[in-house]
Amino acid sequence: MLVLFLFFSKVCQAQAPEEKPEEKPYLKLGGAVRFNYNLSTWKKDQLERGGDFGFDMFRINVESAYKGIKLNAEFRHYSQAFGGSFLKQAWFQYDFDERSQLQVGLNQVPFGIQQYNSNNWFFNITYYVGFEDDHDMGVKYIRDSGRWQWQAAYYKSAEEFVFALTDPSPNRYSYDVTGRNKENNQLDFKLIRRLGDSLGHELGVSLQGGLLYNLDTERNGTRYAGAVHYEHKTDQSPWNIKLQAMLYHFNPKYGPGADPGFVEMGAYGANYNVANKGEIYTAGIAYHIPLQTRLVQSIDVYNNYGFYNKRISGYENAHTNILGALITAGPMYIYTDAAFGYNHPWLGPEWTNALAAGTPGNTKWHMRFNINMGYYF
Repeated sequence: MLVLFLFFSKVCQAQAPEEKPEEKPYLKLGGAVRFNYNLSTWKKDQLERGGDFGFDMFRINVESAYKGIKLNAEFRHYSQAFGGSFLKQAWFQYDFDERSQLQVGLNQVPFGIQQYNSNNWFFNITYYVGFEDDHDMGVKYIRDSGRWQWQAAYYKSAEEFVFALTDPSPNRYSYDVTGRNKENNQLDFKLIRRLGDSLGHELGVSLQGGLLYNLDTERNGTRYAGAVHYEHKTDQSPWNIKLQAMLYHFNPKYGPGADPGFVEMGAYGANYNVANKGEIYTAGIAYHIPLQTRLVQSIDVYNNYGFYNKRISGYENAHTNILGALITAGPMYIYTDAAFGYNHPWLGPEWTNALAAGTPGNTKWHMRFNINMGYYF
């Protein structure tokens, strides 16, 4: 009997499934605090003071994973004059395998060079018309096999805050169509081909199409955009090169008496006008200098240029050029920029129509010298 008992005990132990170790939730918290100094040539009072130095932004970042579902979120707080507090991004993520994933929520729209079509603190001019580091509400699929990457996305809305027939709020991070129009039902597709032994040469094409719902006529207009780009970026080279050409067209269903030449766009608490169609050409170059001193680890020097050809009769074109350097000192990133603008709302005295009609006959180049100091944790 004892022998039989021991035999069946062994059999039962062999058939019992092994207990898997319990999966533990993953949580990572981070953030940043930034201060800003700026001196603008078109502000006489600021020139008299020698510039201004003040608070820029405080942010919290959260990354989490549990039972195969991931979370990525970033919440930012600015002063009330710049929109106050809002989400920059927040999405749920599921990885099918190491090469493919699905994101649902407020995620980055797959269009053009990413993550940024620029090296400086000010972005390039593409950001200010809604085509750089734009985030919208929807579903995005990413497939990346190394040499090839493709992304497909559907966005129901831009950053939607009020589920009603009211003007979209400009209190947001990325520029979207606002005023009396609402972005909706947008499709994006982006294809990337990487070349070279280090995959350091990237060629890409992006397509976008969607609707614009007009709050006055209660009808949908259309919008579309396309871009081609090249970027050189590899750990084996100190150089980073960004080249991009794009076009777009907004066609809202305005009511009688409305100006068909522009739409309103908004972010950081304020709206301005943007031409309904145009082409944008951008070029950027940066050089990385490793130092590895006790205080400073590296300096990146760069120049980013953007030309905005507005395809509306009588509208004056816009330019931007930003020359600067990024200093990396431990957890601190310090951007020092000389930002030049010609018909640029953030780099000149004309806010409302700089990216629409401009100021024909009275337009000049203006410069803003800016130092942004951020501690990232």
